[in-house]
Amino acid sequence: MTRTTPPASSATSNNSIAILDSADVLVLGAGASGLVCAAQCAARGRSVLVLDHADRCGRKVRVSGGGKCNFTNLGATAADYACANPHFVKSALARFTPQDALAFVRRHRLPVVDMGRNMLFSEDANQVAEALLADALAAGARCAFGVRVLGAEPLSENPNARFLVRTERGAFSGQSLVVATGGLAWPQVGATAIGYEIARAFGLGVTPLRPGLAPFTAPPELAAFCADLAGVSLPARIVIADRDARPRKKLPIFAADLLFTHRGISGPVCLDASVFWTPGDVLLIDLLPGADVAAAFAAHRKMALENLLARLLPRRLAQALCALRGWSGTPAALAPKKLAEIEAALHGLPLRPSGTEGHERSEATLGGVDVARISSKTLEARDVPGLYFTGEVLDVTGRLGGYNLQWAWASGFTAGQFA
Repeated sequence: MTRTTPPASSATSNNSIAILDSADVLVLGAGASGLVCAAQCAARGRSVLVLDHADRCGRKVRVSGGGKCNFTNLGATAADYACANPHFVKSALARFTPQDALAFVRRHRLPVVDMGRNMLFSEDANQVAEALLADALAAGARCAFGVRVLGAEPLSENPNARFLVRTERGAFSGQSLVVATGGLAWPQVGATAIGYEIARAFGLGVTPLRPGLAPFTAPPELAAFCADLAGVSLPARIVIADRDARPRKKLPIFAADLLFTHRGISGPVCLDASVFWTPGDVLLIDLLPGADVAAAFAAHRKMALENLLARLLPRRLAQALCALRGWSGTPAALAPKKLAEIEAALHGLPLRPSGTEGHERSEATLGGVDVARISSKTLEARDVPGLYFTGEVLDVTGRLGGYNLQWAWASGFTAGQFA
């Protein structure tokens, strides 16, 4: 597999800026959305050059899904994405569907594993990343690795190129510029803020950035409670509520495993909920989803409450809850109102997180390039012809379960039809 690196020197543009290389389309970022976009542009006959600061493609793809790559979710809809404009993702998701992502994986003869809840995995994320690169190269795109981008600017006086990209190695020019640089999540694999800096340089807004798909940190009053339970896990459901603990009815209900940690709570259900949680919101945690607690009380009226709850929950959690809430006695000895209070708490334990853990522990970035000035049909900046944004750098974040890679495929494919 040939991987192109920039030549030592080349021609000179107007304004006497030394240009190392040029192409019809410059793609910044060799992740999923960037490589899909590059392949589509090259297939249209455009000359394409992909620049990436890493030493190989798809660094985030390679670590996704624990190395197994949750490459799509068959049930993906616009409701599964957090975005300032809830309709923004619809056009791209319609252009490249989960079935198209599945067809890509099958075309490369990669294994497909259905993990339930519409989540499709491949067994080796490295193979998925290499397949993306293979498609781009086969279509005629060139890729330059180890090239750190410093910024971008317009080339208004150049008749053959509209954009100049400055890097540590020198400058590159292109008629179209696709920013597919990703977000701040996983800085340990090379995530940077360069995409947001480029957006601002061209006068585009960037919405506030926060860790997404991230564990929650406990509020001070529950810090010891969570730390003492570190390592305990169980199935749970989470409803996001406002500051007054009133459920936010338009948001999804999240259901998966919950894990107590030394800093708070984590596990798939928490990572999923973090996409729609905003600071100040309360999490109502159902520790016994689907369980009939009242029936358990009626069946074991003379059993000590702690022992009864230990039949329904992990024993450490049952003991900790009784200590935290001051629950004791037997169902027979407790008033119906008290039993109803205990049942309500088990199905909706309130926890107001102090925040989420940082970008180092997150899998996505909430916020990004403001979509108000991005065309949902082309992903081109409305006021800057030829400038496109794809993937995580945009203010689009999907739920846990393959939604973010589906957005990467879909947004890269969409921009690739126009750049």
